[in-house]
Amino acid sequence: MALESRITQEEIRKEPEKSIDREKTCPLLLRVFTTNSGRHHRGDEFARGNVPASELQIYTWLDATLKELSGLVKEVYPEARRKGTTFSFAIVYPDQMRLGYRVKDVGSTVSGRKGAEDLMSLQSQRFQIGDYLDIVITPPNRPPPVNPRMRPF
Repeated sequence: MALESRITQEEIRKEPEKSIDREKTCPLLLRVFTTNSGRHHRGDEFARGNVPASELQIYTWLDATLKELSGLVKEVYPEARRKGTTFSFAIVYPDQMRLGYRVKDVGSTVSGRKGAEDLMSLQSQRFQIGDYLDIVITPPNRPPPVNPRMRPF
């Protein structure tokens, strides 16, 4: 049974994105944390200056798409290049109310397939410089991670 995204292109582009001239704009350092455990890292794993061990540092721009970012991750992890590998993205950002971090699911891409969320940019998801990106890499022979908001019962 295949799961389909209910996010439309109109929802992805709700607010007009500012065009970024990559020739004139300095890239930002994006700290990316990957896992193949089937779930995103918890917010408390980023507490008190600690971060998960599986860190990648990528220089990119706010208009980078999920497909573009998954391509950069594939350069580092050759096993993720297999057709059908799923990349599930989440933004990890500081929560001022709880004095910790929150994890917000933003979308997913599948290696070798086009999807509605491929063109979703960091900017469209309100990513701010200083936030982290968490990526769950799921090989094609395992089911993608279950959305925690969807209950299987």
